[in-house]
Amino acid sequence: MSAEESNGQEGAPATLTSRLEAVYSEIGTTRMADVPMLNSALRVEAVSFMACGENWLGILITPWFMNLMLLPRAGQAWPGLVTGQIVVQAFPSGEYDFIVGQEAALGQYQSCSLFSPMFEFPDQASARATALAARANLFASGVAPGAAASMSRRRFLLGGAASGA
Repeated sequence: MSAEESNGQEGAPATLTSRLEAVYSEIGTTRMADVPMLNSALRVEAVSFMACGENWLGILITPWFMNLMLLPRAGQAWPGLVTGQIVVQAFPSGEYDFIVGQEAALGQYQSCSLFSPMFEFPDQASARATALAARANLFASGVAPGAAASMSRRRFLLGGAASGA
């Protein structure tokens, strides 16, 4: 199997998920090392990445956040987008604000926060199950107009089950 072949995550190349996990694991042991908002029961995991138009879409779990992540499939930055810019992305379930970010070892990406901090997750399995549910609900169609706007992004993506955010 070549480095660019699937890792069993719906077509996402193994190099993408491995690189995401390596970059954020390094951030966890360096920049986040002494930050008290880390959930020690969790580890960095790139979950359920798939092709989505010209991008890769999935969820990144870390001990300090869970984010929807968009990365360009061609590995290039998006022309005209700058770090910190908010980009509205449309999905069958509604529109969501993503923030453009940049990591030297990763390149440009867009992220949409689902959880931070991560203390409500007792273990990796529950965080992963939540990530899978959120990703599935992102593509749920038949949403009543304005339904996503009337509740928090987290509650909507989790089927109305969570509070806050």
